[in-house]
Amino acid sequence: MQVRDKVVVVTGAAHGIGEAMAERFATDGAKLVVLGDLDGDRVARLADRIGSTGGKALSMPCDVSDEAQLKALADLAVAEGGQIDLFCSNAGVIVSGSEQAPDADWELAWGVNVMAHVYAARAVLPAMLERGEGYLLNTCSAAGLLTSLGAAPYAASKHAAVAFSEWLAITYGSKGIGVSALCPQGVRTKMIEDAIASGSGDAVGSGGDLMEAQQVADIVMTGLAEDRFLILTHPETQTYAERKVGDVDRWIKGMRKFASQ
Repeated sequence: MQVRDKVVVVTGAAHGIGEAMAERFATDGAKLVVLGDLDGDRVARLADRIGSTGGKALSMPCDVSDEAQLKALADLAVAEGGQIDLFCSNAGVIVSGSEQAPDADWELAWGVNVMAHVYAARAVLPAMLERGEGYLLNTCSAAGLLTSLGAAPYAASKHAAVAFSEWLAITYGSKGIGVSALCPQGVRTKMIEDAIASGSGDAVGSGGDLMEAQQVADIVMTGLAEDRFLILTHPETQTYAERKVGDVDRWIKGMRKFASQ
């Protein structure tokens, strides 16, 4: 997937990875970048900034857990750009807690981290399938391949996000649809910084040095160019995932020790 002269939609675009990807898409010659985020003011400023550097961007406030709002974002992209070539379902939320977390927390994690990807697919796949081409990039998490200590709603929802992305790739890959699952570890984003400030940073695997969002955008561009399903930001994620699959019981025992430290 090359973004030059393409229409791209990015959710969760006001901060972090979404913001960095949007700027990189514009720099690399996207025809139009359409930005959605709960923070409508900040995402509007990003659209203005992209426009001031020669790109073309539009924005609108968008709660991705609301299917009508997400469809409205997609409709805006089609109305202004003619079609959607790449939809980056990037918005996410960290929700800590155990099985005892309130239902509202579980529903929040499921709505933003899973159903937003479903709503995006519903909105864009019919036209993509009719054309025989299109691309979906779902921001999941390394937690979706491994786990997230102390954050059951986050871990479960991110596993579901990876599983749904995999299903899309299997089901539609032979029909011209590209699918990638972006699975970063610790990245310097507002979401991670807020988690650290609240004391739940370790639970979501944000310990140690944090990668900059612009570095993630570079990795995404390479992954898209190679039509790679799993786009990993940290090499150790691959190593950990291979160890997990190779001996799940041993991996769980190791994680128990880690969790008890």
